[in-house]
Amino acid sequence: MIAPRILLIVGGGIAAYKACELVRLIRKGGGSVRCVLTEGAQHFVTPMSLAALSEQEVHTSLWDLKNETEMGHIQLSREADLVVVCPATADLMAKMAVGIADDLATTLLLATDKPVLAVPAMNVRMWLHAATQRNVATLRADGVTVLDPDDGAMACGEFGPGRLPEPPFIWGEIEKLLDRPRVIPAPGIKGGALAGRHVLVTAGPTHEPIDPVRYIANRSSGKQGYAIAGALAALGARVTLVSGPVSLATPAGVHRIDVESAREMAAAVDAALPADVAVMVAAVADWRADTAAGQKIKKDGSGAPPTLALAENPDILAGLAQNARRPRLLIGFAAETEKVVDHAVAKRARKDADWIVANDVSGDVMGGDSNSIHIVTRDGVESWETMPKADVAHRLAARIADEFA
Repeated sequence: MIAPRILLIVGGGIAAYKACELVRLIRKGGGSVRCVLTEGAQHFVTPMSLAALSEQEVHTSLWDLKNETEMGHIQLSREADLVVVCPATADLMAKMAVGIADDLATTLLLATDKPVLAVPAMNVRMWLHAATQRNVATLRADGVTVLDPDDGAMACGEFGPGRLPEPPFIWGEIEKLLDRPRVIPAPGIKGGALAGRHVLVTAGPTHEPIDPVRYIANRSSGKQGYAIAGALAALGARVTLVSGPVSLATPAGVHRIDVESAREMAAAVDAALPADVAVMVAAVADWRADTAAGQKIKKDGSGAPPTLALAENPDILAGLAQNARRPRLLIGFAAETEKVVDHAVAKRARKDADWIVANDVSGDVMGGDSNSIHIVTRDGVESWETMPKADVAHRLAARIADEFA
């Protein structure tokens, strides 16, 4: 088995010292690692330390004439199996998000065609700042895996999210990215049929808080949406999966964004655009509590339930249809308990979707492993026999690929 090759870019933050331990763990785990230090990082850890630990030359400057005669920054960016940015400072992530290439680290990140893992570490206010959160959303939409920082005490004396996760945890995430199982494409469809396409998928339920311990939700296991995301990735698509709360593993090759509420899902979907295809599988709650209580609502002894005022949630599918960045192919899902096809036909026209995938959920479908669907398009209705959800996913992915053939 060939040892995994890691390109480690160390940003200029106090957490840079933990890069030494991460290098040790990568080597212990059988990997090789080459290090790049930003100018700021060299104030916290020396090239000599990382060179000794990695047993590789450490790179610090874009202007190494020998290497650049050989286009060294291109070679470095392409020869690794995974690029890891640790710590990823607010400044470094901002440059990554907008494509600035003004030093060796940022030039490598812009030139690489390999997966990128960013491990943020910064002051809590910097992490929570709207600009940083926008940049994180942009990077995730672009396919970069961005870990969430840990909560805890920081070198600046403040407490909250912003601490670098411990190196063993980071190494575990690296192992996951390096060991993604191969997903078999649908029969008869070339593995790269959707190469170069960005597909946006939503899956699972949304939870709309009533108070800190109660919520409104639709029943959804997320199984069908996750299967579809995996099948699309198997055909070469760059897949962004916006997921409500489920207990499922992320499909191989899929970038996942976790949300709770319908409004969070709508924002994540908008941030992930543009996309060539959007497959809206999520069971989004139609309503939310107009005002969520800050504390648990208690019984008052009268026997009368509290009055719950509801507000309508955003219609994510209809909103996408009207968006200036509307995907070329917009697919909605309709879970119905009666008149399945009739309701789906009406929904496609009402939402202005290209396709509606309808299924009868009056039986054991929610949480089950099989599904029977009808695809409603402008041209008519196509009904499929009942089959495992994985087969539905592969067949639907093949149908989408045919649309772009």
